[in-house]
Amino acid sequence: MRHFPLWKTIVSGVIVFFSVLYCLPTLMGGAPSWWPSWLPAKTVYRGLDLQGGLYLLLHVQTDKAVEQAAENLVDEIRLSLRKGKVRYQSIKRQGMDAVELNLPADAAKAEVLTLLKGDFRNAKVEETPDGAIRVRFDAKEVADLRRFAVDQSIQTIRSRIDQFGVAEPSLQKQGEERILLQLPGLDDPSRAKNLIGRTARLEFKMVDEKGDLAAALAGAIPPDDQILYEERAPGRGRQPGKRGKTAAAAAEDAGQKVVRTPLLVKKRASLTGELLTDARVNFDQYGEPLVSIVFNHQGARKFAQVTGEHVGERLAIVLDDKIYSAPVLREKIEGGRAQITGNFSMEEAHDLAIVLRAGALPAPVTILEERTVGPTLGSDAIHEGILSSVAGGLLVILFMGLYYKGMGWLANIAVVFNIFVLMAVLAGLQAALTVPGIAGVVLLIGIAVDANVLIIERIREELRLGKSPFAAIDQGYDKAFLTILDSHVTALATSLILFQFGTGPVRGFAVTLAIGLVASLFTSITLTRLMLYYLLRNRRVQKLSI
Repeated sequence: MRHFPLWKTIVSGVIVFFSVLYCLPTLMGGAPSWWPSWLPAKTVYRGLDLQGGLYLLLHVQTDKAVEQAAENLVDEIRLSLRKGKVRYQSIKRQGMDAVELNLPADAAKAEVLTLLKGDFRNAKVEETPDGAIRVRFDAKEVADLRRFAVDQSIQTIRSRIDQFGVAEPSLQKQGEERILLQLPGLDDPSRAKNLIGRTARLEFKMVDEKGDLAAALAGAIPPDDQILYEERAPGRGRQPGKRGKTAAAAAEDAGQKVVRTPLLVKKRASLTGELLTDARVNFDQYGEPLVSIVFNHQGARKFAQVTGEHVGERLAIVLDDKIYSAPVLREKIEGGRAQITGNFSMEEAHDLAIVLRAGALPAPVTILEERTVGPTLGSDAIHEGILSSVAGGLLVILFMGLYYKGMGWLANIAVVFNIFVLMAVLAGLQAALTVPGIAGVVLLIGIAVDANVLIIERIREELRLGKSPFAAIDQGYDKAFLTILDSHVTALATSLILFQFGTGPVRGFAVTLAIGLVASLFTSITLTRLMLYYLLRNRRVQKLSI
């Protein structure tokens, strides 16, 4: 039997040692009180189907993202016309993806068309039959806007969930406009849904004090204005919100009338939340929660400019078309800091700070499907999964020990360490173990045993050819290596494809399978050979127990 390199012994020993070390907290049901803080304390994380939680299938309304881009295009065209010193009669969004511009009768349309074509190369600029100029996004730009809306929604929701404190959320794109979200171990689904689905578009809009609010409420709304409402619970700051509800909602539940004050505000926002760098919960002079926001350099400069130009006027702080406050600007505000008040509960102020830090969703998100998995179902799944794994494993171990004798028990030890390595990696990476993952563990027992059976049968063949036990062991491992490697690499490629294109349960199975396959290669090819080497190296063996 060939000499076993020292470095392989050291590496194998380190892998086995740390695998056992990382598995102990899971086997003990969590790190005990006496467990030293410098030792690994992570346990195998359980997926949604094992510990309960929330399953959501979300739909991103990408049409709204295209409409918002067209609204932004209105401002860009207006700015372009001002720079070109071009007079115009009106400019407004037409349909979902176009902007229509009406010019005076004496305007040079050809020059305006040239100007717009030069400034907006990704849009189609043309003259309509009725003499107006239409600027429309091309098909590629619309497709890009839709795709960006979904991708940006995924990133924004992920940021919100991470700050919400849910461990190992599963978030992935499904189809063109859908997002699949799984939140294991969640104990407050309603709060999570409110946090996820909130568009959180923050805008600062000037209140039109000169406009006729009564006429606007009667239907005569000026073209540049809109009516928004500010909701107030009775008694400023004295109506604490219940769990997951605003103070106004809590007041409604208590049978108190919520005051809704209409305000006539400008459609065009003077400043948006895109320029925010931070949002934190603080308290006002009455001890009520508020949200303090900080702008970046550009936002601070713009905020100072807006407040300086409108001293004595009211500035409405609008979130998702709802006015939270509309204070009078007493002076120019420099430093890039502001506060949002609105009779918040502590919980709502915290959630508002989260969504503002994470950024606004580029388009509204609706829930298409919702499922809540209870912890009882998860406990049953764990029990049944462990029972099936143990039963299958014991039968395999018994068969190997009886049929292959000493070599069979050696293979059994390798299979056990294979599971140890798998669970240690899952615990270290905090990858979720799901019900399909447990099925993967059972499958891996079979794969690991199959690799060891192949090696043992090769050794048997060499012994039947009359070779010595040491030579038979060397030849058996050498000849079985390529076959085992080929089967494991093929299965590993399949698991990677399942992970890339599969959904939640399938990906859980793929993760467990991929990690277990790598562990199986180590235990079957290296670990068993190492154990054989140290068992037989100083002995004169005439016959193997095989």
